[in-house]
Amino acid sequence: MILEGHPIVPVVVVDDAAQVAGLVDALAAGGIRCAEITLRTPAAVAALRIAGAVGGFVAGAGTVLTADDVDRVVDAGARFVVSPGLDDDVVARCRHHGVDVVPGVATATEVQRALRLGLDRLKFFPAAQLGALAAIEALSGPFPGVRFLPSGGVSPENAAAYIASPSVFAVSGSWMATRAMIRDGDVATIERVSREAVALVTP
Repeated sequence: MILEGHPIVPVVVVDDAAQVAGLVDALAAGGIRCAEITLRTPAAVAALRIAGAVGGFVAGAGTVLTADDVDRVVDAGARFVVSPGLDDDVVARCRHHGVDVVPGVATATEVQRALRLGLDRLKFFPAAQLGALAAIEALSGPFPGVRFLPSGGVSPENAAAYIASPSVFAVSGSWMATRAMIRDGDVATIERVSREAVALVTP
């Protein structure tokens, strides 16, 4: 899994691809060398192409809903794919392209489906609404080989508790590079908050 060793995965929304170079530089300066660029704006694929060309930075795509989405983001340089839910076609297309996929799950039934598909690194979404860390640890009982990427409601207040759990391989969140920070080109704040976030999840 390409995200192993990256305890924080920023979830970023980019409105203008021209802002990506500054964003990537600021994240890296703060100690974060990966990002999930969500397919929520028309600029997302162009942004992914720019971020994916930066050496030493792992760019992935989020909000990937269809196999066609997978084709587009892989062509743009995505090295991992994140989905809000578990879709067999998305998983199959990622396998076809040889890129890691982290589908979202919310129930034990979905975890079982993911395991049948050969996946044991899963996004737990929306984490806060589903019971947060207590729910993840409950799921880890019957599924000890599965590790989770909590997303949704992860914050500076709970990131350290999440990452301390052996059932969690990374956390995802947007607080270190919010849509407004990116839009405003506030790279100084992105760098500072990224550095603070890394400190939270570093033993």
